[in-house]
Amino acid sequence: MRPVPTRRRGISAAALPPLPITREVQVEASGAARPGSTGEHLLQCAFGSQQRADRFYAEQLRDRLLPRMIEFITRMDMLFVATSDTHGECDASLRAGPPGFIRVLDDRTLAYPEYRGNGVHASLGNISGNAHVGLLMVDFVSDQIGLHVNGTARIVEDATFRIEYPDVHGDQAPGRRAERWVVVGVEEAYIHCRKHIPRMERVSQRREWGTDDPARKGGDYFRAKGTPPVVPGSERRAYTPRRRRFPSTTHLSGGSARALRPRLAGPVRRILPS
Repeated sequence: MRPVPTRRRGISAAALPPLPITREVQVEASGAARPGSTGEHLLQCAFGSQQRADRFYAEQLRDRLLPRMIEFITRMDMLFVATSDTHGECDASLRAGPPGFIRVLDDRTLAYPEYRGNGVHASLGNISGNAHVGLLMVDFVSDQIGLHVNGTARIVEDATFRIEYPDVHGDQAPGRRAERWVVVGVEEAYIHCRKHIPRMERVSQRREWGTDDPARKGGDYFRAKGTPPVVPGSERRAYTPRRRRFPSTTHLSGGSARALRPRLAGPVRRILPS
């Protein structure tokens, strides 16, 4: 079995609360390679949860899709997608379709279709600049359990996808023809425990797939139309949110990313200002 993947992402001083992270904690967190991020390791040491975390990594975190995970994915009709752009600004979105719309291509690859939407392409735009994605599938009805899949994604036009994967037959129902596909190489797969997942009941409801009717799509449900995009007098300009002035390391190669990471051996105050 291949070792579980190891993520080594940077950590920002401003992003952490004033926790009791001592020099000893820093040394412990920066020890042998472990799955997860540097920030995870620091907080595990600070909160005394490292043994529990290591048990979870060893027992539940895998670098591929196990048979029962594959079966779970093939019956899902919802998918939550988390992406971030090259600045590290995040976006979360929902994808849905009939059970099986998420296709498992092999134990290290899955794909989901991109249907016609509002034309913004927020998730695809992020993926085009930062291939890292986080996927979450939740069974709210039967087993009340979730599955996380993290990996790297690429965008493939539908015609090209069908050439690459001729055995995959897309859903051709009206309004549900894929324009393109997001193909995800699996790097991490692990359980989302059930204790905080609410139980829901499935109901029959006709959906207007592919409609452009504003009312059927939800229209101006949140009454946003006609309100100013930005509060008058705000220093932020419309549609140009401020960006952090440090680069994201999630889309860089290993050598480039290492150069941007803080050195754990330095003074504590350089990591967590008092």
